[in-house]
Amino acid sequence: MNRKITFLVLFTICTFSFLQAQQLSNQDISKRIEEYKSLDRGPYKKIEWFCEDGTRRDSKDPCPDKIGGGIQHASYKDNLIEIQKKNHLFFSDILAYTEQGEFWDSRNNNSRIKQYQLNKYLQRIDDGWVNRRAQYYRGSVQSEDEEEWGIDFYNWLLWSDARIDANYFLIRESVKDIPHKSETQEGAIIRTLSKTIGDNYSRFMDIRTKIHNQPEKANIQLVKEFQEKNAEKLPEKIKKQTDSLIKVMTAYYQPIDINEFKANARVLPNGSYLRTKIEKFTEIHKDTIITSEFIEDASNLMCDIRTELTSIRSTSDRLAALDISTDLENLIFKTAPDWKPTTVAELLDKIYALSQASASAGFVEWWEWNEVDHLLQNSKNKALTLDELNQKLDVARSQVEWSAGMVNAIYGDDVETYAGFEPKTNSFIDDRIRSSLALQLGNSVGELGNFIAEEANLSNKVEGVSNQSSIRGLNPGYALGELVVVKNAVDHYDVSPNKIYIFQRPPSDLKPVAGIATVTEGNLVSHVQLLARNLGIPNAVISNETIDDISKYHGEQMFYAVSNKGTVILKPADDMSNDEEELFEVKERDQEKIAVPTQKIDLSRTTPMDLSELNAASSGKYCGPKAANLGQLKQMFPDKVVNGSVIPFGIFKEHMNQDMPLQEGSYWDYLTETFAQASKMRAEDFSEEQVQLCTLDRMLQLREAIAKMPLKQSFLNDLEQSFQKNFNTSIGGTPVFLRSDTNMEDLDSFTGAGLNLTVFNVRDREKILKGIKDVWASPYTERSFKWRQQYLNNPENVYPSILIIPSVDVEYSGVLITKGISNNNEDDLTVAFSRGAGGAVDGQSAEAWLIDTFQSARLLSPAREPYYNRLPANGGLERNIATFEAPILSEKNIEDIRDLAKDIRVTLPKATTADNTGPYDVELGFLNNKLWLFQIRPFVENDNAKSSEYLKSISPEVDGSKTIFLNTTL
Repeated sequence: MNRKITFLVLFTICTFSFLQAQQLSNQDISKRIEEYKSLDRGPYKKIEWFCEDGTRRDSKDPCPDKIGGGIQHASYKDNLIEIQKKNHLFFSDILAYTEQGEFWDSRNNNSRIKQYQLNKYLQRIDDGWVNRRAQYYRGSVQSEDEEEWGIDFYNWLLWSDARIDANYFLIRESVKDIPHKSETQEGAIIRTLSKTIGDNYSRFMDIRTKIHNQPEKANIQLVKEFQEKNAEKLPEKIKKQTDSLIKVMTAYYQPIDINEFKANARVLPNGSYLRTKIEKFTEIHKDTIITSEFIEDASNLMCDIRTELTSIRSTSDRLAALDISTDLENLIFKTAPDWKPTTVAELLDKIYALSQASASAGFVEWWEWNEVDHLLQNSKNKALTLDELNQKLDVARSQVEWSAGMVNAIYGDDVETYAGFEPKTNSFIDDRIRSSLALQLGNSVGELGNFIAEEANLSNKVEGVSNQSSIRGLNPGYALGELVVVKNAVDHYDVSPNKIYIFQRPPSDLKPVAGIATVTEGNLVSHVQLLARNLGIPNAVISNETIDDISKYHGEQMFYAVSNKGTVILKPADDMSNDEEELFEVKERDQEKIAVPTQKIDLSRTTPMDLSELNAASSGKYCGPKAANLGQLKQMFPDKVVNGSVIPFGIFKEHMNQDMPLQEGSYWDYLTETFAQASKMRAEDFSEEQVQLCTLDRMLQLREAIAKMPLKQSFLNDLEQSFQKNFNTSIGGTPVFLRSDTNMEDLDSFTGAGLNLTVFNVRDREKILKGIKDVWASPYTERSFKWRQQYLNNPENVYPSILIIPSVDVEYSGVLITKGISNNNEDDLTVAFSRGAGGAVDGQSAEAWLIDTFQSARLLSPAREPYYNRLPANGGLERNIATFEAPILSEKNIEDIRDLAKDIRVTLPKATTADNTGPYDVELGFLNNKLWLFQIRPFVENDNAKSSEYLKSISPEVDGSKTIFLNTTL
């Protein structure tokens, strides 16, 4: 399930800087790409003979038989080899020139084989890409040698059952791209040609959209009619391209020759399970193909192939089985539009067949499919309630989302790397999804969603989107602002609090925004999601197709609302109703803010405290709620909580009272003056933007000064004693976490989750001492300040304490919410876990479960994070590669979490106050199946958003018990 990457994040800075200095910049690579495009030989140097004994000879001097002969093809230019060595980038790989293990590239998360697929895509959509002219360079690549290499490669690759289990999706997808047999790629050519025509002739754009979103045979007639209607206006180049498009589409949609499967099956052992299944399949459908039966049987056969693949002994037979599976997938993709269900039951049958086929193609891991298979199977009953039908819709929609998430997880990093020097790469993932069964499944799920919306009188209203069911609300709220669409995955993005953002994936360091929607949800309990839920920021998840539809409104003023039941509205501001306009008049008058309580603070304690000294009542007095609540948990669950040391508010204030260099007065005086100056500027009618710029500039100076602040010797002596007492070692003797813990966190209506710094697994003494000052400075970062400014009316009164705990190198970690978030059930539990340390809190695509009171658990989403961190004993982070073939949480883990939640619900109110009944937000992890607790806080939601009369009005009451007969006509 995981592999360790060959380098550690804990490399020394000088080594890392040296490696970085050797890499070529994206600008340099872009220039070389353009150079290759213009050259007759492209990235190749010359044609040579490559001999079996490792020698190379001129093109006219063949390798003699006595040394084993050899093969002839092009060699790489020196500057292409430089890119390979310095950047680990591989353009126009000649496979016959490549060692199999290096091509599989497991040490780099299989980057090279993925790059080969990216290269194939770029060559298809960009006239050969780096081989624009070199594609005509005779002898540079020998197709028969490439195919022979491909066969040898798969014989090497497929011998390992473990490799197949861990990488089934990637291996199967690669079969579509790596030459090993004669094949065509008509579907890919259709998408490329239609996109090229649409990009160069705007009147074709509607047809292009139809071909990409709803591929079917009827589209041929649309292209022909377009040709006839515009015959006199079309440029000659466009005429030739439309001719080619019609020709390829006609060939693609030719009637199925079912006998090809029987012929292909002959390579499998006579009488074997799969060969018998395939021969039976061809016998059933050899005369007449009834689309619904064909798709169901083809889906079942794909399921058999995936299930039985590793029981096949011969690697060549395994490859043959994968080829048959991809052929079946292609036929289902082509014929799915011809299956037009007329009743609800038939539509559910189609959704099940497509979901099973998509899972069999690897877009969903097999254990994940087993978790939902029974939920999607058509009921034997004649009717379902509206609630039961809605559950099937949720599960079916999840299969589309999980499938898209798999493509992003496997290819996302390499696409992001390539996009830095070749922007055309950004469309690769979208193209891969649109060419998969996830597209056809999404269309059918949309049809079911539209039916349910009509029955429930409940639907989304998102401007310009045809498939409204592809949108799902997460957090309730409403917003008015400029719409910004960010299609590419980004780690960091500068945002405005007055704008609405559509992200492919939300940045982990997101600052306040008016509203947000994402293609990749991340997980329900990440810090970003919790903050959005806390502040009433509307938040929804959308599909890849939907982001394209919404893009046309980029830059326009839009109204955006998400109801408590997940319905979504997005429309131009000019179309707002009077009631919707009044929302923002009220909001400007009555923006609710709260005060950070300061009356309890006791600054007299100026020595470190043991975690065992603290309990919930200590919060806001000596320390923040992290340390106080963990101290409470230490008393309640002593074997599940580590020892710890806490640096209280008083030590921070004592150091801030020191004179600040180059300033009159102390660090604290400088901080106080900063906010006083901000108040004065507001009184003098400076804009809020000007006030913020000035404040943030002064805070930057304060952070820089704190970083250089001298630590008092008395404090260092006390801290050394605390380490000896709690960790049985000196400072620097064991790795620790330094967690910021302020008095502004976990207030009654503000969580503050993730706004300040946590220093991970630091061991070096000097780094620990530096980390203390970094944590003290972290409340004054731009992100932290802006979130506080949004919600607090006295953000200057923030005091950080620091919780120091020893590192626990957990195998997986995450968050428990003692409430069902997705169903709003107070009795249920929501958990989200990722592999390694720090799981699920920073927006990772985590494994999420809904655990109910009836001893069952439902998988809400699987993990799709390709990397995770472990905590080595010498400090730092060790980055590992994740695979997804097995769940993170075991049944025992889930049972332990259920028992923990039960204990917390019972004992915490008794140990603290009677009204402290939850729900709670708990951070925890597992090591060798032992549960460890790291934090507990209140789970805070926005009461205004939950009680808004407007949000209630756009989500009318629905009778979930309403009976829907499955023979109801669609």
